[in-house]
Amino acid sequence: MGLEEIVAESCINGHKADCAWTVSVHTFSDITNISPVVFLYLLKECYIHGTCKATRKFRALQQQVSQALCNSPEPGPATFIVRCLYVLPIFGVYSEGFSHLIISALRRHQKTTVNSADSTQAKEIAAYLFLDITGGFVDHDEKLMVKILEAFDVRLTDIEKAITQLKAQNEHRFDTAKTVIEQYIFAMIDSQSYMTAVSLLEHFSIRQSGESFLLKMIQNKEFKAAEKWATFMGKPMLCLLVQQFVDRNMLKSAYDTIKKNDLQQDFPDVYHKCKENLLKRLAEKACWDIAEAKTKGDKRLLEYLVYLAMEAGYSEKVDELCERYSLEGFFKTREPEAGFVHSRFLHLKELVVEDIIWVDEVDGLHKAICHIEGCKVVGIDCEWKPNYVKGCKMNKVSIMQIASDEMVFIFDLIKLAEDVPDVLDSCLTRILQSPGILKLGYNFQCDIKQLAHSYGELECFKHYEMLLDIQNVFKEPKGGLSGLAEKILGAGLNKTRRNSNWEQRPLSQNQLEYAALDAVVLLQIFHHVRSCSQPTHVSEGHDKIEWKSYIVSHMDNPKKSKKRPTIKKETESGANYH
Repeated sequence: MGLEEIVAESCINGHKADCAWTVSVHTFSDITNISPVVFLYLLKECYIHGTCKATRKFRALQQQVSQALCNSPEPGPATFIVRCLYVLPIFGVYSEGFSHLIISALRRHQKTTVNSADSTQAKEIAAYLFLDITGGFVDHDEKLMVKILEAFDVRLTDIEKAITQLKAQNEHRFDTAKTVIEQYIFAMIDSQSYMTAVSLLEHFSIRQSGESFLLKMIQNKEFKAAEKWATFMGKPMLCLLVQQFVDRNMLKSAYDTIKKNDLQQDFPDVYHKCKENLLKRLAEKACWDIAEAKTKGDKRLLEYLVYLAMEAGYSEKVDELCERYSLEGFFKTREPEAGFVHSRFLHLKELVVEDIIWVDEVDGLHKAICHIEGCKVVGIDCEWKPNYVKGCKMNKVSIMQIASDEMVFIFDLIKLAEDVPDVLDSCLTRILQSPGILKLGYNFQCDIKQLAHSYGELECFKHYEMLLDIQNVFKEPKGGLSGLAEKILGAGLNKTRRNSNWEQRPLSQNQLEYAALDAVVLLQIFHHVRSCSQPTHVSEGHDKIEWKSYIVSHMDNPKKSKKRPTIKKETESGANYH
């Protein structure tokens, strides 16, 4: 987006404003004879009168300034910009933003064109600018000053040269370059501007401050500055930093520093402890495949992962890991101690479900649909194999679970869609698009979107009738469906197998029970809320939940239609879901 486009978007009234824009466009196209003050004034006018958002204006002007620098401003692009930086403080509130803008524009320009004579002259002026900033004669903040030093590559010798020339002109307010810089750094430390101080120490390769400086930054919780300083100082300081992180129980920071600086051999126990904490967090999120990859074949970590799987009652994962990595000393297929899982989580047997029926052929499909069509309310859920590769498309929905009060049908969508797509389409249409069957789900939008993405050729996943998303009924759910089950039913769901391989055939019994439970518990929550005049989570003085008002009577797939779903509140004359 060029400056002309900004002009076109700007709604400017009055002849004077139009003239200003005309001059601005001409100025940016040819700045060979424009002074820094005029240039900056017109830059300000362009910014003020632009009507697009600030970020967009900044980027457009940055690009325009970069292009303008190609027009050979006198005496050169870098020198022109540093002279602009000298006068920018007179523009008040625009000074800081425009300083960053023109420096970034210069860097962009220098990627393609470098003039050594211009760069040398600009460096000399930038050294004087540094002295004037530290002396309080030019008002730029310390962060911008660091940026100026980096942009024009001003070194200790350049500042020393500037001081020598000033002394030759009877200007004796400076001692040596190093003294000036150190005094300024000490002032930054006293004002707790630690990152600026560290950046200056690193830029000028000053290594005088040591352990006490690092400890002071850590005490003031300036951890990024401390890490930057320790990295600059070298391995001994990095080791001290890691130990400080460990002493403060900041294990993730310790782990990141160890990994980034290849200190595993120096802190083997800390490294493994941090890795074990990472594995535990991943296991709690049921990200077992990621956790396994994070072990990188380390036997000690793999054994710890096996213990986590045993603790979670994930027996097939225990067997899988032991077999894959030849791990010995574990009781394979060992179930957790009695009461360990059952005392914390809901179990399918508690919910009086007669059977789980696997559906992967035509006869079973017809029988399942006939049963479901006789129901007033069903619970629906889907599962698919997770994909942890960034940028890759998600895997197809593998199974769909539809639960009635008596049984759960688990449809093998991958096989049915491949073998009998027309029959599957017709059968599921009779359920999903039936106005006489209330379909319960949790975070329905996610499942609907994934079904459409997986089986876009099937009409059954393009339109839905009578949906009730349990998530919408409860405004403040914590812990997802499991947290809601614990709140309403008194026990949560074991989500250990949530991210397991749902494309493997046959599914394990534990996988089948996990999938069935997700659909069944929706019915249990629904029956509980409907039957209670005052739900347990609603305090006295509040109205009971009117769940009927959350029923979506009609919904088209959001990928196919941008229309908002129709919301219908059921009345007494409407359907009776008993």
